[in-house]
Amino acid sequence: MNASVVIESIVEDGDNQRIDNFFFKRFKNVPKSHIYQLLRSGQVRVNGKRVNFHYRLHAGDLLRIPPVRTPLTKHPQQRKKYPAISIAFDILFEDDALLAINKPSGMAVHGGSGVSFGVIEQLRAQRQEYKFLELVHRLDRETSGVLMLAKKRSALVELHRQIRSGQTEKHYQVMVKGKWSNPIQNVKLPLIKYMTTEGERRVAVAAAAGTAISHGRGAPKVMAAHTLFKQVKVWQNFSMLDAELKTGRTHQIRVHLAHLGYPIVGDDKYGDFVLNKQLARNRRSAGLSLARMFLHASCLRIKHPLSGQKLGLKAPLPADLQTFITQLE
Repeated sequence: MNASVVIESIVEDGDNQRIDNFFFKRFKNVPKSHIYQLLRSGQVRVNGKRVNFHYRLHAGDLLRIPPVRTPLTKHPQQRKKYPAISIAFDILFEDDALLAINKPSGMAVHGGSGVSFGVIEQLRAQRQEYKFLELVHRLDRETSGVLMLAKKRSALVELHRQIRSGQTEKHYQVMVKGKWSNPIQNVKLPLIKYMTTEGERRVAVAAAAGTAISHGRGAPKVMAAHTLFKQVKVWQNFSMLDAELKTGRTHQIRVHLAHLGYPIVGDDKYGDFVLNKQLARNRRSAGLSLARMFLHASCLRIKHPLSGQKLGLKAPLPADLQTFITQLE
């Protein structure tokens, strides 16, 4: 059960999502009838106002999530409650308005189905003196690196304004399969979200989606997406790139690279599954190995939301990714 009210700020990858679908995704074990009851009763609010289940969320919306009861099931493993794990996060920057950490790979940024405690819940438990603590943006579970949180509502609003107006700068270090040839390459390929026949959420380049989305309900929204790739180093079968996000769409870097024929090493959704399996198997031997996706949020540049000072926040490459580079060399 979600035992207390949570105020969550909607980030860009949640833009245009219907509010009932947001709750269905977040609370997969909760009956839909209960979700609709929460909406009808006004317990769910957006920017302090009641909304109906047709409402589409917008980046920057402040969503009130009321206590949600998750029914117990007969299966003992499903009834099991997992306690919060005390993690000492690597703090990159902190003052009265902001908190930036180096998020470890394998940890979701917030709790949801199958995840009891994400980064935000863990930090709230550790820092109970904070009256306000919200994610400014998100990272995929397997992505490590710079993650920014706001400790004041005014800071959150200003940082979202900077993100929407393109005033922030986000860089990722990424390893791909193949020999990248261009020193600098702008990739402007619009994306769409869709559901697979197995019910899994995916993202694809709009022009290449084809029949993959033909079974879905309604026409998917086409979202402009722009990534700037810079070549860092090239080996025989792999390339290291710097990826700068010009827009912040879900799985943007992963989908752009896969579409171009340079899948991210270790990507379990859009990558080369044969290669990934071989790299995972090699952990038992002396061969080239990697246990997760090689995608790291290395740098975030912003203006401090209160002082206006320019901040450059950097997270060093984790040991497992650095070891992969060492093996290549």
